[in-house]
Amino acid sequence: MSYPADYKYTKEHEWISVDGANGTVGITDYAQNSLGDIVFVDLPKVGAELKAGEIFGSVESVKAVSDLYSPVTGTVTEVNEALKNAPETINADANATWMLKVEISDSAALDGLLSAGDYEKFVSEETGH
Repeated sequence: MSYPADYKYTKEHEWISVDGANGTVGITDYAQNSLGDIVFVDLPKVGAELKAGEIFGSVESVKAVSDLYSPVTGTVTEVNEALKNAPETINADANATWMLKVEISDSAALDGLLSAGDYEKFVSEETGH
C-alpha cells in the first residue's frame, strides 16, 4: 500500500492534507482495506467544532463500525456529501476520497502526526508485516 508523502497520518488511520490553515481529512488505504466494503459514513455538519484526537464520526462496513478521530482541532468547513449515496468510493481510492474539510485553529496537533514513512512503519509493526 502506498501513502502520499505530503499527507500526515494518525495512529487511528486517518490522513490529513494541509494547505495553509485548511485541512482535508480521510481514512487511509490500510483502514479501508481492514474494514472491507464500506456501506455508510456518519460525518459531522458544517460548522461543527473538532478537537484533535476526539471522535468526529464513524464508518460502517459489512464487518464493523469504526470511529473516526480528528487529526486536528478546528471547524468543519465542508463535508463530502457524495459519500451519503456512494460510501464505497472510499474503498475504490481511500487516498483521494476526502470526508471533510476543516479550518485548523490549532496547528500544534500537526507536529504529533506521523509522516508517510512513519505511518507505514507503524502499520507494519501493528500487523506484523
